[in-house]
Amino acid sequence: MANLPTAALNDILNRFERLEMDMAKGPEHEIYSKLASEYASLEDVVHAIREFRDLERQLIDAQAILSDPEAGRDMRDLAEAEVDDLKAQRDALRGRIQLLLLPKDAADAKGAILEIRAGTGGSEAGLFAGDLYRMYQRYAEVNRWKVEILSASEGEMGGFREVIASIKGNGVFSRMKFESGVHRVQRVPETESGGRIHTSAATVAVLPEAEDIDVEVRPEDIRIDTMRASGAGGQHVNTTDSAVRITHLPTGIVVTSSEKSQHQNRAQAMQVLKARLYDMERQRADDERSATRKGQVGSGDRSERIRTYNFPQGRVTDHRINLTLYKLDKVIEGEMDELVDALVSDHQARQLAAVGVDD
Repeated sequence: MANLPTAALNDILNRFERLEMDMAKGPEHEIYSKLASEYASLEDVVHAIREFRDLERQLIDAQAILSDPEAGRDMRDLAEAEVDDLKAQRDALRGRIQLLLLPKDAADAKGAILEIRAGTGGSEAGLFAGDLYRMYQRYAEVNRWKVEILSASEGEMGGFREVIASIKGNGVFSRMKFESGVHRVQRVPETESGGRIHTSAATVAVLPEAEDIDVEVRPEDIRIDTMRASGAGGQHVNTTDSAVRITHLPTGIVVTSSEKSQHQNRAQAMQVLKARLYDMERQRADDERSATRKGQVGSGDRSERIRTYNFPQGRVTDHRINLTLYKLDKVIEGEMDELVDALVSDHQARQLAAVGVDD
C-alpha cells in the first residue's frame, strides 16, 4: 500500500487551522459562509489525518516495547498484539485517506435534473420509463431527497414517453450520476397473450443542477415561445398559453415545460436549460482531460447500454461492472444502495489506479 504524501497532509492541516482562525475573527456573512463551506469540506479528511498520525505514534510506542530487552514476556506479548491491531487500523485509515484525497467532482454535492425517455419497444417502453421514474422516486424518499416533476408526457398505455424531474438534497448527483445511459428491460407484457418475453428500453440522463454561478444564459441567446398545454392524447387542453418553450440559439437546445403556470413553467424550463448547458460544458472539459472518457463508469454516454432488468429471472445486471443481483423486486422498489455503492467503489478504484495508488 502506497505511502501518504506527507507534505500534502501538512498543507491540509495548516489550511484547516488557518480557516479556524479566520472564522474566529468574525468576518462579514458572505466571507464567513465561504470559509465555513471550505472548513466543512476539509473536516472528514482532517479528522482522518489526525487519527492516522495518532495511530502511528501509538505504533511507535508499542514497537519500542518489543525492542526493549528489559521488557518482560507479558509486556512483550501485549505489545505484539497491540502492534498487529494498530497496523490493521492504520492501513484501513490510510486507504480511507487516499479516497478522501482523490480529486472531487465539483458537482457531487449538487442536486440533479433527471430525464427519462421511452426508447425502443412501443407502449411497453413507456411503461418501463414509468417504472424507472418510480424506482428513482422511491430511492429519493429513502434518502430524504425532494423530487418534483418539471415536465411529463404520458405514454399511451401509462408510464411516460418523457419525464423530467428535479431532485434536491445533499449529495444527490454523487449518488445518481452513474445512472445515465440506456436501461433495458426483459419481461412478458400484460397484453402479451402468448407469454413471450418482450425487450424494450428507456434512456436516462442525470445532469447536475446548475446555479447562476455555474452557467450564464444571456437574454439575447434565448428565444421564449408560449403555447397551449395539453395532456396525453390531446385531452385536458389548457385554454391559456401557459406552456413555455425556450430555445438556446447558440447550441440549438430546446426545453419545454407545461406543468404549471406560465411563470413557473418559464422558471422550470430555465432550470433544465442551465443544467443541460452546465452538463455540456462539463463533458467538454472531461473530453479534453481524458481521451478514454467513454470507457469509464459514469461517463454519461447516453447511447451506452448500462443495465438490464430481467423480470422472468428476477435479476438486474449492470454491464459496466459485470454485477448481477438476483433481487430485481427490491431494486425496482428503490433499494438501490448495493448497486450504487458498487458503482462508486469501481469509480474510486479507477481513480486510484489513474493516480498510481495501490488499492
